[in-house]
Parts: sequence; C-alpha cells; structure tokens
Amino acid sequence: MTAPPGRRGRLAPTPTGLLHLGHARTFHEAARRAGGAGLVLRIEDLDGARSREAFVAAAIADLRWLGIEWTEGPDVGGPCGPYRQSERGGWFLEVWRRLEAAGAIYPSPHSRRDVEDAAAAPHEAEPGHADGEREPIFPPSLRPARVERAAHPGGVPWRLRVPDGRTVTFEDPLAGDPATGLVSRTAGVDFGDFVVWRRDDLAAYELAVVADDHAMAIEEVVRGADLLTSTARQILLAEALGWQSPAFCHLPLVRDAEGRRLAKRSGGLSVAALRAAGHAPEAVLRAPLETLLAPR
Repeated sequence: MTAPPGRRGRLAPTPTGLLHLGHARTFHEAARRAGGAGLVLRIEDLDGARSREAFVAAAIADLRWLGIEWTEGPDVGGPCGPYRQSERGGWFLEVWRRLEAAGAIYPSPHSRRDVEDAAAAPHEAEPGHADGEREPIFPPSLRPARVERAAHPGGVPWRLRVPDGRTVTFEDPLAGDPATGLVSRTAGVDFGDFVVWRRDDLAAYELAVVADDHAMAIEEVVRGADLLTSTARQILLAEALGWQSPAFCHLPLVRDAEGRRLAKRSGGLSVAALRAAGHAPEAVLRAPLETLLAPR
C-alpha cells in the first residue's frame, strides 16, 4: 500500500496490557503514513481500574525497539499536551457541555439489561468488549421525551442521539469497498444511540477520542478493522460538535491459527515476548504469523 503525502497521525495505546503483534503492525503503519507530518503518542488511560504505569513504560520501550519515533508525547512533550487522557478531564467536560448545549445528548440511566430487553437486534462489538461479543442496538423507545438542561453530567450515562436512518459513509484505502473505496454504516441499523459520558463521571471512549483527535489536530487515524462502526459513530459526534473528522485507514486484524483476533492476553505474541524470543523488529513487523510461532 502506497502511503499518501504525510498526514499528522497518532499512536494511542491503552495501558491495560502489553502491546501485541497487531498493535505493532498498526502503529508502524500509522508512523509510515504520517511521514514527516508529525506523529503524536497519546496514552488512552481512562480505564483507571486496569491501566498500569508499567504498561505505559513497556509500550514506549516496545515502540522504540520497533524503530517507531514520534514528535509529541508524554515522554517528549509538545504543544498539545497533556498526552495522557487521564489528565484531560477538564477538556472532556468542556466538550460534554458543548454537546449538552446543542441538545445533541441526553442522560440515559438504563441498564444493559433494559437495553437488551427493549432492543431488536445486536450490533458490532463495542471497543473493550471481547471478540465476538455483540451489544444490542439502543432502541429509540428508551429515549427521554424531554431533557432538562444540566450544568454537569450528574453521575449518569449520557448518550448521543443518532439520526435514525442516516447512512454515514467514509473513504478507507484498505477497508473500503473494492469498487468505490467507501465504507457505510447506518444509524439505527448498525448502531444506535451510544454512550459519550460514563456513569463513573468520565468521558466515554468515543467522546475522548473525538475530542483529542480534534484538539491534537490529527489528520489521519490508522487502526484495526474492528473499529469501523466506531468510526461512523465518531463522525456523527464530530458533526454534532461542528468539527471535521480526520481521514481513516483500518487495517485487517491479525488473527491466530484458530481465527481469533489477537488480544493483550495473547502473551506469546506480545512484542515483549517476541523480542525476548530473539525476533528482530523487521520480523515482528513483516514475518508471517507461523514463522513467529515456530520453535526457535
């Protein structure tokens, strides 16, 4: 795949485990496509219960070993810091207030069981859920008839009201339709109203990513194909804020011999384990999976 003229990109590891082979190849492609346009390292550590400082240090060490360099990040500084999402709560709250003022979001205290009982069909797995797990589409019947103005999220989840029937279409050089290069997802069919603010009074994944990609002037997002539907959500969220979305490139997932996608629990295929086994960075980035798994 030929890289476009450099677009400012980002690496966004979640420090809840060691980086694995899929991360390595995705982050390397992000760096390659960014070229000289700048590359941001952002630590997405909003999951405070599982995030560990040791995994931050390990990710930085693994990325350096792979030959990936960045121009901004928690270890080198830069004009768009702080570069840890756990330190950006004030910015996320400001974005929540903009959405609330626009009437784009509403409080949604319903439990997962409420949603499952009322929903008609499942949609793709949410970020952070196990491979193959499906979440129900949030049904319009659970939307509140009236939303009172609020100065603060108030300890309940808030959702973005999606425009039902709206098809979100975006270009993707890898995951797009072979004839058109486009990916399409339809609100109310492929996904429903989604959480932007969590019950524990923290920004949800979608809001934090959109807010930080905008604030850090990210021009292209490179990530795995499991996030295609998430991209459609993020485009709608950016639209609600009056922001232009970056370009997107979704790489095929690296899967094991049984066809399961790699996860941070895939210890034998962590970058650290492959490095300890004597593999060179070039092999980790390019060798067939069976070669990396073969006894040495």
